[in-house]
Amino acid sequence: MAKISFIGLGNMGLPMAQNLAKAGHEVTGFDALPAARDAAAEAGLKIGESNAQVAEVAEIVILMLPNGQIVKAVAEEVLSALPKGSLLIDCSTIDVSSAKDLHKMANSAGVLSLDAPVSGGVGGAAGGTLTFMVGGSQDAFEVGAPYFEIMGQKAVHCGNGGSGQSAKICNNMMLGISMIATCEAFAMAEKLGLSQSALFDVVSTSSGSCWSVNTYCPVPGVGPQSPADNDYKAGFAAALMLKDMDLSQQAAGSVDAATPLGEHATQLYKQMVDEGQGGADFSAIIHHLNKK
Repeated sequence: MAKISFIGLGNMGLPMAQNLAKAGHEVTGFDALPAARDAAAEAGLKIGESNAQVAEVAEIVILMLPNGQIVKAVAEEVLSALPKGSLLIDCSTIDVSSAKDLHKMANSAGVLSLDAPVSGGVGGAAGGTLTFMVGGSQDAFEVGAPYFEIMGQKAVHCGNGGSGQSAKICNNMMLGISMIATCEAFAMAEKLGLSQSALFDVVSTSSGSCWSVNTYCPVPGVGPQSPADNDYKAGFAAALMLKDMDLSQQAAGSVDAATPLGEHATQLYKQMVDEGQGGADFSAIIHHLNKK
């Protein structure tokens, strides 16, 4: 069993760390927020004293943090303490440039590294059904693979360092766009006098079929249960979708990629968040569209 330190014990990080501990690994956690440390301790997780201290006793360090700036700052502390040949896995969703910087920092310290953002939300983290999009060397991926199997149901090695973040950003840009298209169609159907249930039955088995329709329909009482059936309480908050859409546009600009729909979708989610709806599920953008 491995000695693992998990830094970032929020809604995603804590259940991921717990699953590793349940599998028999020796897991020590840390979070900059005292409330997060207290909650993790109450949940039975062993808590360390600092980022550097938990790294000193680890073979593997896993990060789940808010943004690239914080990831790199924490990595500086961790890499100075980690033994050479250890593995650093960053499961945060951050910009591609910061992810590549992290790999350079780890390489200079003689530490293996992976950028491995996730898909599946809090439910996937708790249930151990996450999908990991992984960037880094094949050697590092092979070392990390057994731990991805515990925390998730699938891990895709996307390529060299930064490729995991690239895949996550592309995927979530598509998701953000498709949800808006789905909301537009269902809102228009209602105004045309078309049953939204009938539209679901048609689209879910036709060329408009997509995850936003089939699994996460933004209309209450239509299709499988989704946040729309729970007053749009966040499965994936609009503010987090806006973060990912902003990352997609930053990445697009860095390589001169044309993403006009991505750009417009980003603007719509920003309007929703600016109206105070950032804590609602991103599918609640159907209300924003209906207002217009």
